[in-house]
Amino acid sequence: MLLLSVMFVRMKGLRLIFCTILLVLPLLQESSSHGVQPLSRIAIHKATFALDNRAYVKAPPTVLGMNGQNTEWVTVEYYSPNPSMDDWIGVFSPANFSASTCVAENPRVTPPLLCSAPIKYQYANYSSPKYKDTGKGSLKLQLINQRSDFSFALFSSGLLNPKLVAVSNAVSFSNPNAPVYPRLAQGKEWNEMTVTWTSGYGIDEAEPFVQWGPKGEHQKHSPAVTLTFERNSMCGAPARTVGWRDPGYIHTSFLKELWPNRVYSYKLGHRLFNSSYIWSQEYQFKASPFPGQNSLQRVVIFGDMGKDEADGSNEYNNFQPGSLNTTNSLIKDLKNIGIVFHIGDICYANGYLAQWDQFTAQIEPIASAVPYMIASGNHERDWPGTGSFYQNMDSGGECGVLTETMFYVPAENRAKFWYSTDYGMFRFCVADTEHDWREGTEQYNFIEHCLASVDRQKQPWLIFLAHRVLGYSSCISYAMEGTFAEPMARESLQKLWQKYKVDIGIYGHVHNYERTCPIYENQCTDYEKRYYKGTLKGTIHVVAGGAGASLSTFTTLKTSWSLYRDYDHGFVKLTAFDHSNLLFEYKKSRDGKVYDSFRISRDYRDIMACTIDSCPRTTLAS
Repeated sequence: MLLLSVMFVRMKGLRLIFCTILLVLPLLQESSSHGVQPLSRIAIHKATFALDNRAYVKAPPTVLGMNGQNTEWVTVEYYSPNPSMDDWIGVFSPANFSASTCVAENPRVTPPLLCSAPIKYQYANYSSPKYKDTGKGSLKLQLINQRSDFSFALFSSGLLNPKLVAVSNAVSFSNPNAPVYPRLAQGKEWNEMTVTWTSGYGIDEAEPFVQWGPKGEHQKHSPAVTLTFERNSMCGAPARTVGWRDPGYIHTSFLKELWPNRVYSYKLGHRLFNSSYIWSQEYQFKASPFPGQNSLQRVVIFGDMGKDEADGSNEYNNFQPGSLNTTNSLIKDLKNIGIVFHIGDICYANGYLAQWDQFTAQIEPIASAVPYMIASGNHERDWPGTGSFYQNMDSGGECGVLTETMFYVPAENRAKFWYSTDYGMFRFCVADTEHDWREGTEQYNFIEHCLASVDRQKQPWLIFLAHRVLGYSSCISYAMEGTFAEPMARESLQKLWQKYKVDIGIYGHVHNYERTCPIYENQCTDYEKRYYKGTLKGTIHVVAGGAGASLSTFTTLKTSWSLYRDYDHGFVKLTAFDHSNLLFEYKKSRDGKVYDSFRISRDYRDIMACTIDSCPRTTLAS
């Protein structure tokens, strides 16, 4: 009898544990999920032909960008004699996406009829509510110049068993190879700016260069290096299969010996071997201040923005609902921004390579005018068996190749995506959380050198940036782990933050906003919330991963170190007025208004002052 009672109690306890796990799992999935790439929901490899002569898709005009535009709106009209609610329109590029382009990975298996995912899609009834009754509909879709032509296809039977009903005429930009979407980045020297762009011209067709100089003065030419990659550079599916798209050519030119704060104009150019030239429009930027320069300096920082579609396509599952709001807020305030840091999870292509072009087009008004510095995130780098610290499949098979090629960063080795960069009175140490950062590693040594080598008299504002949360976060998944950050993170790095008196650590990965008190070893070193005067005594940690992707849930647990939380999309802005005064602001993407802020006011002697574990240990003898 006693044995039966014990067994009953144990079974009851196990049921309780099991029920608790069932309750917690959805919360963990919600908090750790970054959404599902919408294109991955299309089973394009299962597509079959159901072509109907009565159906049609029309997309006039056939030539776009006649006045040099690289973005155009197209109205697609279509008809199906057997319409249904799950019919959809796919945009394909190149226009020929038939079986002739498919490669059989196994010679014993016949290739699928279709093997290329669309670059975007929308349901046929999206803007035509009577489509189900009439079979007629239309969509306004935005196209960008992506080095190839486009076609529009009508499918029935939904996303999982698509049947091709009709295909449109081909549509193309007047020069699909044109140089497009420049991205500025700081070089390895403070007076160097790099310009990276994409084109369809290889070095066997044309010589890439940048024509540039002080605005209104003599212009000179600087040559560019050219990179590309092949399908076999991808580490797995979908990047290597249905998500593959030829990346074209990525060019980078190095503009050197710039005068600080001077305005320069530039144009992207390609000299064809028949001696004719292909030009982009003219752009301009303001050169960065020299290290230690005492001037007004403004920095924007965020993570996890992703991309969005202005035409509403791909967005039925709310993948990155805040991305366009963030982009538009930055464009509106661009005259008050000197440099941007996008700290990982750049566009969430997740192996669908066309999304990178669409992202660079989205940020072009920003990245063509101010340095757009990036960090590596899990959705850029992680893939099993490729040396990433986390052995998951978040990159969709890209394994860092796209990030390392599409954007320039001043790293010694871009496969190891950590680097330092100076901007006036700021020193930024940018870590790569997708590689090991623990004590004794190459990256740990880099972080310590970056923090230790800055002259705080000239550059008093020391900022640590990383994608995953290495500091503190109240995200529910971290709370369930009991770490409130990436496991093992603070154990290794908090000694460095404290020793070298890092002012602020800012992270992405968690899709919300949160700010801590100045903190060391889980203890607030100052309980002030808005105005810090004198020695800071600890590092303020900020999560700023809410720039666009679907939001992450906070735990209901209350922690003494969490001062402000916001479940919304936004970004942070740092303004250095001089060597003694810094303003921190958190702005929401939807309106650009400030919802949280604090100030730091101090002198150089306050930075030198000793706090707990920030100075060499002393003894009575010393």
